Order: sequence, then C-alpha cells, then structure tokens
Amino acid sequence: MNLARDAPALLPVNATLGAVLAVLLAVAVTVVACARLSGDGTRAQGRATALAGVRAAAQLAVVALAIGWVARSGWLLCAFLLLMYGVATRTAGRRITPNGTWWWAALPIAAGVAPVVLALLLTGLVPPKGIALIPVTGILIGGALTTTVLGGRRALDELTARRGEVEAGLALGLLEREARMEVARSAASDALLPGLDQTRTVGLVTLPGAFVGMLLGGASPVMAGAVQLFVLVALLAVQAVAVAGVLELVARGRLHRS
Repeated sequence: MNLARDAPALLPVNATLGAVLAVLLAVAVTVVACARLSGDGTRAQGRATALAGVRAAAQLAVVALAIGWVARSGWLLCAFLLLMYGVATRTAGRRITPNGTWWWAALPIAAGVAPVVLALLLTGLVPPKGIALIPVTGILIGGALTTTVLGGRRALDELTARRGEVEAGLALGLLEREARMEVARSAASDALLPGLDQTRTVGLVTLPGAFVGMLLGGASPVMAGAVQLFVLVALLAVQAVAVAGVLELVARGRLHRS
C-alpha cells in the first residue's frame, strides 16, 4: 500500500486555500498595524508581518520543489543544513541587537542543536538521510532560534531597565559578569516558558504538527505519540542549552547593544 497516496490530505492545495491564506494574512497585518503592535508604536510591524507571510510562501514553495533533489546528495544535504543554520543565526542575532555583535548568536544555537543531532545520528534514531535529517534538524534549529531571540532580548532589556542594580552590584564587589547575571537570569529564563507549556499541555490542549503529520502519513497513534514525545523532549534540551548560552554571552558583554 502506498501510504503517501492513500493518506488523507489535511488541506487541499487549490485556489480556495490560497484565498483563505490571503484573507488570514490580511487580518493579521490589519490588526497589527491598527493596534500598533510594535515597540515604537508605529505601523512598521504590520509591514513586517505582511513580508513574513509572503516570504514564508515563497520559501516553502522553493523548499518543497528542492528537498527531494537535495536529499539525494550528501554535499547538498550538508550545504542545505548549513544554510538553515546561517539563516537562523542572522535572524536571531539581528533580532537581539543591531550592532556587529549579532554573530555571537551562532554559539547558543550551535551549542543546543549540534550535540542533539550528533547523538541522534550516532544512536541510529535518525538515519543520515535528507528526508529524515532535514525536518528533524529544522525543528531543533527553529526551537533554538526562538529561545535565543527571546532570551537575548529579555536579558538585554532587563539590563537596560535595571542598570542601577548592576552598578550597585559592582559597588558591592561583584564581578561584572556576576552583577549582570543576577539581573538578567530570571528575565532570560522566561524564554523557556513557551516550550515548557507546549510540553506540559500536549495532547490536552494541542496536537502538534509531528503527531498530526505521522497520523496522516499512515502511522499508528502510538508511533505518532512516540515521535512527538521525542521532538518535544529534544526541544527542551536544545532550548535549555540555547538560553543558558545566550545568557552567558550577555552577562560577559559579548552580545550587547551599546
């Protein structure tokens, strides 16, 4: 039996889907712009939302066409994974800071993702094939990107708002890293909350993508649950390392906004 052919489609790919996506994106852009949901109270975030939606459509179309070709070549597979990592690094770094220290965001992302991917390959849980390695690595890089951005931004925001407390700590004899860490640690830790909440409520509030995708692909509910559990636990490990890494970089002054 051909599972890819016999599996039910979650969404039909047709003009109706395109129209619905356009309407939903327009709603998001309108709400963000009218409510001025940006840090400076302008409507710029509405344009950013629109651009994000258009870019997502274009990038997914390209990936859908190219992934089968990339998966057949080891060199192309490595290049594609490096491209994913590079884009994640620049996206995270530029979200955290506008200056030249943004490239330090490469470290917490790599520190979280690389050991987990290596362990999965060495244990044989994930085969070294593009069709398996690309989505798993992509999920982990995406999780590390999100927590690196949230942790870095929250830590730097807290240091700016509570600069006096950092100076007080220095006056009491604390090293600069220690004084910064005392102020920024709790704020950066908030970056772990989305992942923790998703893991705690899985199956009760939401059925994440890996679970639904496995079911639609013809897998048993038990197998789908096992894969989803693996993804969630792996993400917890990756995100914890990423937040700890970006917090350390901020505390040491490697990643800053000055």
